[in-house]
Amino acid sequence: MKLRIYQDEDKEALIALWQRVFPDDPPHNDPSQVIPAKRAVDDLIFVALEEDSIVGAVMAGYDGHRGWLYAVAVDHAHRRHGIARHLVRHALDALRQLGCIKANLQIRSDNAQVVAFYESLGFCIEDRISMGLNLRRPA
Repeated sequence: MKLRIYQDEDKEALIALWQRVFPDDPPHNDPSQVIPAKRAVDDLIFVALEEDSIVGAVMAGYDGHRGWLYAVAVDHAHRRHGIARHLVRHALDALRQLGCIKANLQIRSDNAQVVAFYESLGFCIEDRISMGLNLRRPA
């Protein structure tokens, strides 16, 4: 497996991966819009390749103080081979190199398997409430 920064020619394959892995994502997470918007800000999208095919990806963010992990995805056929672990560690290393002091992420509350995965990487549940507001709709 090889990890590298996302390149423009990866777009179709990455969109397809995210659509397979996150079929129930809301419209505001449309990868055809998210990817170019993210790329306009920085290069914190990384892909995992096996035999030149994208089998996983992670998108990270950094606001100058804290970092975020978004959209960690591994193709169903390639799970349980350490790909997600490598992607997350790679993204965290990139955030550290930028001076990031803390990384955050959000997990759907019913996804105990993913909670356990992140706990195995040292993440812990914090006493916070996550709130959101869709800015495309009137408040």
